[in-house]
Amino acid sequence: MPMELDTMELIARARAGDHDAFRDLVDMHSHELQVHCYRILGSLQDAEDALQETLVSAWRNLGEFGERSSLRTWLYKIATNRCLSMLRADSRRPRIAPPPREAAMPEPTGAGEAPPWLEPYPDVLLDHLVDQRPGPEARYETTEAISLAFITALQLLPPRQRAVLVLRDVLGYHAAEVARMLDATQESVHSALKRARATVDNHLADSSGTGTGGPARQPDTAAEHRLVARFTDAMERADLDALIELLVADVRLSMPPAMLEYRGIESAQRLLAAVVFVPGRTYRVVPTRANGQPAFGVYLADPCAGVFHAYSLLVIATAGDTITSLTGFHNTSIMTRFGLPRTLPET
Repeated sequence: MPMELDTMELIARARAGDHDAFRDLVDMHSHELQVHCYRILGSLQDAEDALQETLVSAWRNLGEFGERSSLRTWLYKIATNRCLSMLRADSRRPRIAPPPREAAMPEPTGAGEAPPWLEPYPDVLLDHLVDQRPGPEARYETTEAISLAFITALQLLPPRQRAVLVLRDVLGYHAAEVARMLDATQESVHSALKRARATVDNHLADSSGTGTGGPARQPDTAAEHRLVARFTDAMERADLDALIELLVADVRLSMPPAMLEYRGIESAQRLLAAVVFVPGRTYRVVPTRANGQPAFGVYLADPCAGVFHAYSLLVIATAGDTITSLTGFHNTSIMTRFGLPRTLPET
């Protein structure tokens, strides 16, 4: 009850024009709203933009909040519809990009499903979600539904199906609540959810072989520590064979925004030899985490400048002590979001 009274007081003060009260009111929800926008949009930059637009809209329309639903639900309604508007204005989405020009790329095994706009999400930003519990209707744990495989699967859906699945299966809202949030009928929500589940389940089953959303964010295990150490050592020693030993037979490699996929050990070996393990190159690797999964900031030596420059961010999915997929992001500007510097000293 004290929390409810505090919230009501903050709402009253915010409606009277108190910006500090509004900030206190939305601060408790802003981070989960950003994660929600990220799930729908697949891009951290777009999610940050959507969150800011959501908060501006909430401030301007706070007088319309009738308290028929919770403030949290009202904010989710605004955020979801803001995301859908952004998806309709698809000019902000990058188109398919060519592969990196630094090397002759081997022939891929197929077109990748990861969209060009896909970006990783730093685990440090997920710390606030540890105590968030999904509603009773949810099919996925909150942190399970942040894996790259799950985010990629969502991007395969039409926008409205995407929103319905996240609201129902991740956040656990009832169908009637989702219908009100989207100004839709319950029948259309049920229909959209049925189609969305089929697409997502098929993608996740193909990605992980388990039909789940990929690795949930669990405390670091000894097996993961060993795998991270072996991967780091193989990269820094430029030992392609040692890295290949870590991969499962059906491993998948992708590199958004280039929509290419390399599947299987032989294909992965050709790609890594052509692009990464080029003679004369030296790397430094800094472990981090993204989307509840191990990740690495990779730095390439510049012998002329005596430093290592940011080269890429790699995110891996694991099964025990093996790697099932590896996604490389060559947009090095994202590395600062992980607290990683743009350069490392040579020593």
